[in-house]
Amino acid sequence: MMAALRPMGEIVLRPKEYPHTEAGLERMALAILALGEDTRALMEATGRYHEPVAAALHEYGIRVTVINPLFIKQSGGGSIRKVKTDKADAMKIAKYALDNWVDLREYTPMGAIREQLKLCSRQYNLYMKNVVALQNNLISLTDKTFPGVNELFTSPDRADGSQKWIDFVTAFWHCECVCLVSETAFTERYRKWCRRKGYHFSEGKATELYMDSMSYITTLPRNSNTRLLITTAAKELTSAKATLAVLRAEMTRLAQQLPEYETVRAMYGVGETTAVQLMAEIGDVRRFPRRSSIVSFAGVDPAVDDSGKHISKSNPTTKRGSPHLRKTLYQIVCTYLRKAPADEPVYQFLDKKRAEGKPYFVYMTAAQNKFLRIYYARVKESLIATDIKELSED
Repeated sequence: MMAALRPMGEIVLRPKEYPHTEAGLERMALAILALGEDTRALMEATGRYHEPVAAALHEYGIRVTVINPLFIKQSGGGSIRKVKTDKADAMKIAKYALDNWVDLREYTPMGAIREQLKLCSRQYNLYMKNVVALQNNLISLTDKTFPGVNELFTSPDRADGSQKWIDFVTAFWHCECVCLVSETAFTERYRKWCRRKGYHFSEGKATELYMDSMSYITTLPRNSNTRLLITTAAKELTSAKATLAVLRAEMTRLAQQLPEYETVRAMYGVGETTAVQLMAEIGDVRRFPRRSSIVSFAGVDPAVDDSGKHISKSNPTTKRGSPHLRKTLYQIVCTYLRKAPADEPVYQFLDKKRAEGKPYFVYMTAAQNKFLRIYYARVKESLIATDIKELSED
């Protein structure tokens, strides 16, 4: 639905619906171009629905602005009546564009690599939730057949997503699979299993597993039904973790093609996965005019609550931005908190707030704010240096 207004509220185009097809978007673009040169298109960011419209209008040379729907909602539309239709919304957006004409920032389509990276990152977060649920389910089941088996191995995940304890319960799904044979027989079977799976064999570990299995109390019998439940859960978890590994590798491949990758990876507390997630959620930092903009985008800036003589000194964060970005920032700051690097500015700021007696979430959020500002400065400097280098080579 599209409507057009001129200054003083003159209606140029009444609300009209255009189909989201190539022909429909072409008619929309031609209708906008016919209004004159100094015409701007404003639309709400509505998930993925607005993206083809914004990209199509941008290709026709139309100045496009995409804003958060909250701005339109808070503007009120100049009426106390509650009217919610597509036509009313189109008029409200057009009025907002006129009222905020000078503040409308031009939309620039996200680069193909950045767009793919963000999509992969969102899919990674979705599959990660499934992996956590499947892992908790498998641990719950094995607690009935082989209690604590997930804590018997400390081997990290392999590049393909496989993990030793999961492979182990697939083969030894019940503690009686271990303790009902002799120690020698189990040790030999464990040796062959390690060789077949490519794991390091330790005779001491085999003895430890055998002795532990004899002391466990199980609540599920060793039968075909229990075996089906355990092995099926283990295979599902292995498959999900393999999917995560493939996505992680693809995300890294895409991120390495972006000029700021090495700069982000060099930042303290940023790992291979968190670096990619940061870059995916933030995008090109040059679209933010100042440091406070990227902090507001993440939603880790304190809200303002001042009225008359009332000046609030402690306000919660706005949390208007991406929850995926805030989660990544929290994970990074947790690394600072755990390792306590005394020479790092982010940790110094965190420790200062903690020494002032601030609550946990207050100083953790303050540290996220500090980290984002440093990220903005370093990455923007890196991108500017890359642009200058490319211009000099040309």
